[in-house]
Parts: sequence; C-alpha cells; structure tokens
Amino acid sequence: MSLGSLLLLLLLPRLAGAQPAAAPPQGRFLQPNTRVGEIVEYELSYRHAPGLNVIFPDSTAEYAPFEYVGKTYQPTRTRQGVSLDRTIYRLRTFSLAPEQTLQLPVTVLQGRDTLTLPSTRATVQLRRVVPPAAGGATPALRQATALLPVEPAFNYPYWLAGAGVLLLLLGGVALTFGRRWRQRYQLYKLRKNHVYFLAQYARHVERFTLSRSLTNMERAITLWKNYLTNLENNTINSLTTREIVAHYQNDADVRLALRLADRVIYGNQFSEDDTETDLAFDLLRTFADRRFELVRQQVEK
Repeated sequence: MSLGSLLLLLLLPRLAGAQPAAAPPQGRFLQPNTRVGEIVEYELSYRHAPGLNVIFPDSTAEYAPFEYVGKTYQPTRTRQGVSLDRTIYRLRTFSLAPEQTLQLPVTVLQGRDTLTLPSTRATVQLRRVVPPAAGGATPALRQATALLPVEPAFNYPYWLAGAGVLLLLLGGVALTFGRRWRQRYQLYKLRKNHVYFLAQYARHVERFTLSRSLTNMERAITLWKNYLTNLENNTINSLTTREIVAHYQNDADVRLALRLADRVIYGNQFSEDDTETDLAFDLLRTFADRRFELVRQQVEK
C-alpha cells in the first residue's frame, strides 16, 4: 500500500464526521392526551443551515385527523452557525381513534427546486369522557323531552330594519307635508302673537284713559314698536319717529299717529278731550292690523 492511500484511509473518518447528516424536522404534541373537540398544541421545529429558505405549513395544509385552528410562530434564531425555526399549531380532533398521529412536512427552497422534508411522527392519546360499554353493547339512552326555558333574545336585525323603514316613511311624510305643516305653525304663531298684542295694547290704552299718565301712553307705543319689530323682523323699536315714518314710506296713518303721540308725550300738550289721543291709538292699532294681514298673506303663498 502506498503512502497516499494510507493517508486517505486515515482522513476518511474525519471527513465523514465533519459533515454529519442534518436532523429531520421535529414534531411533537405539547400535551400527552386530549379530548374530542379540545384544543391541543403541536410544535414543529427545524434546525438547519442559516442560508436555507425554509417554509412551514400554513392553514391550507393537510392536518388529518386534526382540524386547523390557528398558529403562533417565532422569528428564526441563529446561534453558532445553526438556525432554528419553530411554530406552534393549535389543532383539534373529532376522531374517536384512541391514538392519533400527525406528521407535517417542511419545504426547503433550493433555487428553482423544492425539497420536502417530513417531520418526525408525533402521537397524542384520546382521553374518553364516557367509559366504553362492556362487551361492546350500545349504552342505554335516556329520553328527555321536557322543554328547557330559553331567554328571549332581542332581535336587532328586525328592529333596525323596522327603524330604517320608519325613518324612510317619516322622511317621505316630511317632504310631502312638511312645508304645509310649517306654514300652519307659522300662521298659528302669527295669530297668537297678534291677539296677545291687541290685548296688551288695549290694556295700556285703557290705563292711559283712566289715569292720563304719560307712562301708560309710552308703554303702549313701545309695545306697538316691539310688536312690529318681531312681526316684520326689522329694527323700528330703535328708530326715531322721523325714521319710522320714512321706513313705512311716509304712511299717513303712522305719520299722524306718531306726531300726535310726540306732541302729548314730549310737548305735554293735552287737548280738552280725548279725541286726538284716541285717534292716535286707533291709527296705530289699525296700522298693526294691516301689517299683520300683509305678513299673513306672504306666509300663505
């Protein structure tokens, strides 16, 4: 044997030990047993070289006899030249087999090729709640036909649908009759305010007639100005007599009534009888009636 062949035989064990075969993906159940329909956790881990592109199963994989519920995964960790991928799956089973196994594959991408590596086989025991009948006989069933009380549930969809229909009806009614109702309400307010003004105005006039007090006359004229201000949405209660007459286009009744009232209030010129003051009060009341009718006709249009 030559010296080269001897050296090769000596180095072969070392080369074989320097590149050990990679361990397969490891799969195991975190609980030794489970019940039908109960969530059981299954851990899948794989240690590999850092340069590998590893893909773990997702929700579309085959988990029979288990059903997929969810999963949690950890980021890849690399230590001392070895990377670790680890995912915990939440599964459940409805199979009645006493022992159930699962073996999930791990996919490794190598350029344009893929390599599927099966994991180690994991087993979980099914824990029965009801013990099996002796001799395989069918257990006796108890009949229970009594009705159990059930609390009535609030039917939100129907109530919401009903509320929506009601709102649509109210909206349609408002669009159809809303203008007419608003018009009637405005007319009602106009009549009510006008009746109230006439009653208060007559009271001030009566008090002036009995007492001949200038204060009562001033109150009657102030009431008249405030009423027309609210009726026509103007500012005549802050205007002078000349400005009020100009505002109403030099109306004869307004001009004469306010001139007579100013002569009595500011000039303290009472006549021998009540003809002039009565005329002033009547003209102002008549003018207020005319303005009320004008506004009422505008609202009714």
